[in-house]
Amino acid sequence: MKIARRIELTANVGLIGVGHSTYWGQFDGLLEVMHSKLKTLEKKIGSNSVKVLNYGLVDNSLKAYDVLDKMKGDSLDLLFIDMVTYATSETFAPLVRSLDIPIVLVALQPLTAMDYSKGTTFIQLCNDDICSVPEFCSVAVRMGKTPPPVILGTLDGDDEAESELASWCRIAHVLHDLKHAKIGLMGHVLETMYDMHVDPSIMTRTFGCHVIPLEPDDVMKEYRKASDDEMVEMRERILSFFDAPAPESDSITATLREEDLQLASRVAVALEKMIGERQLTGLAYYYEGEEESEMRKVVTNFIVGNSLLTSAGFPMCGEFDLKTCIGMLIMDRLEIGGSFAEFHPMDFNRHSILVGHDGPHHINIAQQKPVLRSLSKYHGKPGSGAGVEFKIKEGPITMLSVTIGLTGELKFVVAEGISMEGAIPPTGNTNTHGLFKPDLKEFLRRWMAEGPTHHFALGVGHHAQEIQRVAQAFGVECVVIPTV
Repeated sequence: MKIARRIELTANVGLIGVGHSTYWGQFDGLLEVMHSKLKTLEKKIGSNSVKVLNYGLVDNSLKAYDVLDKMKGDSLDLLFIDMVTYATSETFAPLVRSLDIPIVLVALQPLTAMDYSKGTTFIQLCNDDICSVPEFCSVAVRMGKTPPPVILGTLDGDDEAESELASWCRIAHVLHDLKHAKIGLMGHVLETMYDMHVDPSIMTRTFGCHVIPLEPDDVMKEYRKASDDEMVEMRERILSFFDAPAPESDSITATLREEDLQLASRVAVALEKMIGERQLTGLAYYYEGEEESEMRKVVTNFIVGNSLLTSAGFPMCGEFDLKTCIGMLIMDRLEIGGSFAEFHPMDFNRHSILVGHDGPHHINIAQQKPVLRSLSKYHGKPGSGAGVEFKIKEGPITMLSVTIGLTGELKFVVAEGISMEGAIPPTGNTNTHGLFKPDLKEFLRRWMAEGPTHHFALGVGHHAQEIQRVAQAFGVECVVIPTV
């Protein structure tokens, strides 16, 4: 079973076609072909959970300035430019100079190849999608911008091109939600872990999101109001997603106790209500509360409820790690997961390293049905209760550490690896065997050399390039650990 997304994926994606107005009077029917090509691309883009704002065909500078004014008022997250035929760069220069969003050139010609024996200028112009791409890239540089990425291929039957369009739409989801996110920040740093500290205003300056200070009492008041019926319903939801096996080798684990399940259920109800009440996109938290107090029972039992919320599209991040909460949000909107993780023991027999944490986790990327165990203690922290345990899906994985660079600016550190087959310790914590190139020791040296935090967001698939493009859109330094 998968937990259904409760945050609808969306983004405002602009689309224009570019052409050369001189052609229309020279070749009857050519303009109609260009409009048809643009409409086809609009349908393809719109199938990727985005709102497409089609500004039509721009074939001179007057139209370019006109659509620029409209775009500025439409809060675009990304712009596709359909290179339907040759176009002079007067159609592009005002846009690339003024827009502070990713611009993607799309050069998808109708034919896989011309029939040269029957070739005409008309047919060539219908397939001249690539012709002005170099000109546009040169003008981008002249305007002080990086040359835009280009999607190349054919308009129909091109799986690679379809995949690239979908990838950019996922990136648009990230950009849209980061700019509009409301992230709760509750509590304090655990034992003054210096790598956790960050000025929340940096997040607003960099991404546009709003960080909202919260009190543990915001959850406590919802906990006290939660009804028995709501708790019972949540209990059944939890049991539908988790197994509860007998303990194995770890003496601090036990079969899930009913009192731990009930506590986790009531806290999960409170968390969901608090998220709704404060209209939050996510939460970074850590709080201890007075020993033996009701507050301590509540704030140390967020893991189950927050794993459900993380999997539903609300990244919930422990240990007050606001930076990793952003990383988890990025991964969730890329639809690749986004679990809270860190490095655990190395396995020199398998040349792997365990990557995981005690939660929260993105249940939808579990290899098998996740497990709940009762823990007599949360190691290194106060409290006891239910812990979430599972292995990440076997296959490609991506890690993202959002850290602080030497100048005090945010920095992304990204690595791609493999989640290997193999047993994980039955400790009530999530883990997976991570295999990284060129070899374990060299990978870890390279990772540490970039100054990451000890936490990172963990997702499935290889998505370093997409994360790089997100970083570029926000002007964030991004280092991808080399694999050779």
